[in-house]
Amino acid sequence: MRQYICKNRALQLFTGIGLLIFSSCSSNEKKEMQTGADTAILVTVSLPATDSKQNLMVSGQVEASQIANISTRVMGYVTRINVQVGDRVNKGQLLATISNDDILAKRAQTDAMITQAEAGFKNAQKDYDRFTALYKQQSASAKELDNITLQYQSAKSNLEAAKQQRNEVNAMLNYTNLTAPFAGTVTQKLIDAGSMANPGMPLLTIEQTGSYQVSASVPESEIRLIKEGISVAVNIDAIPKVINGKVAQINQSSASSGGQYLIKINIPDNEKQGLFAGMYANVAIPVKQDKRITTNNGQVTVPVSAIEYKDQLTGLYTISSNHTALLRWVRLGRTQGNQVQVLSGLSANERFIVSADGRLYNGVAVKIK
Repeated sequence: MRQYICKNRALQLFTGIGLLIFSSCSSNEKKEMQTGADTAILVTVSLPATDSKQNLMVSGQVEASQIANISTRVMGYVTRINVQVGDRVNKGQLLATISNDDILAKRAQTDAMITQAEAGFKNAQKDYDRFTALYKQQSASAKELDNITLQYQSAKSNLEAAKQQRNEVNAMLNYTNLTAPFAGTVTQKLIDAGSMANPGMPLLTIEQTGSYQVSASVPESEIRLIKEGISVAVNIDAIPKVINGKVAQINQSSASSGGQYLIKINIPDNEKQGLFAGMYANVAIPVKQDKRITTNNGQVTVPVSAIEYKDQLTGLYTISSNHTALLRWVRLGRTQGNQVQVLSGLSANERFIVSADGRLYNGVAVKIK
């Protein structure tokens, strides 16, 4: 009897221990499930794009609509520079002067030549008038009148040549006084007083104030998709500001720009507040996908930022049935703007992870925002 009681107590003891272990395991499992749910990475998902309309993203810079490099056609020492970088100037304002003593001396010579030529012309004109009258009275022969006429025309030509020579000297003299061609701001000063100025060498640079445009580079594979007059979105990070502009000019050659075609985008007058030349800009140009590469086999596109690169492989993260990140290897096609074509590995109705609030890896728990 006592032995039976001991066995019964032992059985009850083992049963209690088993219940405690089972309860502990269940509690730990619940805690692990709760902890996994709490530590899941928040992600943003999206479906692949199938629309042919996309934005071509290019970069550029804000620049003045009109820029002038101030130079001279004469050689001489710079005697004075009246402006500094950042100064605002008016149209016609004197910017710099170049030594002109030799040109002034040449102008004095031409003035003397004109005086001499005028005296010769007046004398020849008197002789011509006198012999013309004598010829009419038959007091002078035709030969004498012809000789006087030639002398008169020669004196007249000498006077005209002297006057044109003075005009040339005056034109050269104007290049020794450099003035502003329009109202603007001095952005560069490339020489100081006392330096030698050479013909064609830029001395100052002036940019027109209050008139800006964006110059952007477009690769040759995309230039055929852009037309003049289309509206574009210009994002200026330095302000920050998004401006609606229009493509005003498309350069037809890339010979001097390294295979990139330059386009000019006009900025409306009411959007120029706060802009400065040299600011960087990102331009979103709405374009249509090239019909020659468009297929009907379910081809899709995804953002380039969603692509993961590992060695020579490319992939993106999808969400598995148990709400974990799953890296899917895909084969990519043509990149256009901020979108890239997925040729295989992802169907049009599959969701993929665009961005995450933490580091993604295979098997990590994720939660859709």
